[in-house]
Amino acid sequence: MKAIVISQPGEAEVLQLQEVDDPIIKEDEVLIKVEATALNRADTLQRKGFYPPPKGASPYLGLECSGIVEAVGKNVSRWKIGDQVCALLSGGGYAEKVAVPAGQVLPIPPGVSLKDAASLPEVACTVWSTVFMTSRLLRGETLLVHGGSSGIGTFAIQIAKHQGARVFITAGSEEKLAVCKDLGADVCINYKTEDFVARVKEETDGKGVDVILDSIGAPYFQRNLESLNLDGRLFIIGTMGGAVTQLDFRSLFAKRLTVQAAGLRNRSPENKAVIVSEVEKIVWPAIAAGKVKPVIFKYLPLSGAAEAHQLLESSKHIGKILLTP
Repeated sequence: MKAIVISQPGEAEVLQLQEVDDPIIKEDEVLIKVEATALNRADTLQRKGFYPPPKGASPYLGLECSGIVEAVGKNVSRWKIGDQVCALLSGGGYAEKVAVPAGQVLPIPPGVSLKDAASLPEVACTVWSTVFMTSRLLRGETLLVHGGSSGIGTFAIQIAKHQGARVFITAGSEEKLAVCKDLGADVCINYKTEDFVARVKEETDGKGVDVILDSIGAPYFQRNLESLNLDGRLFIIGTMGGAVTQLDFRSLFAKRLTVQAAGLRNRSPENKAVIVSEVEKIVWPAIAAGKVKPVIFKYLPLSGAAEAHQLLESSKHIGKILLTP
């Protein structure tokens, strides 16, 4: 099969399309002929040599895909050859075929094309596991999402609104703010021209929000704590702005704050299967009902992976960028 190979750690041009061996499936895995895969920020970190795949995972990039089941392991009962599916991966999506544990495979949601379904597994599992399973955002509470126009952000806005939350977002242009507003965000803050802490306090009568989903990290850490309500929960899923900061513990005590952080890729297959099951049970019906829709910015061929990475790193996109073998 063909796959994108990293010739050496570096900038986007190190991504090369090459002939490689087909994956060999284990007894509890399915082999998917890839229709599309979606880019994630983690892909750019792996390309630079900072985010190696978990032990035993595919060496190739790609944390989600859609496609058609081509083979099933002998212990797999749910999926059959020919099924149209999408899947959460530990790697391997930037290829014509990928092997994946059966518990990380999902049916295509009604109303979504096979190609567009590639944009859903990683964002759905990330947002559901962090904002809802761990931070337990409730109906009537408030959520702040940094990077509201990203793949994570556009999905988080929609599912949080569907679950009855009031949604705040930050983004860096009027175009991005407008898209977030159209998706249902209640308060849209331009982080380049506004102080998000002040705006959050203004919009919540000085209380702050209940949950924050943050991918920026260090430069936002203290300001995030200042933006939280009593019993507020901060969930950090990235360090795009930096990974090291200082903390005055006293800022946690008075408001009984909780600070959490987690990645999705290095979780065990068993843990991922629990998340995927919840997503199928609770999130997929919202997608089928048209309450949550994929937001696709651009489709590129697999051979255009370098161009896709450059686009992702420019932050000019809104929503997801897809590659199609």
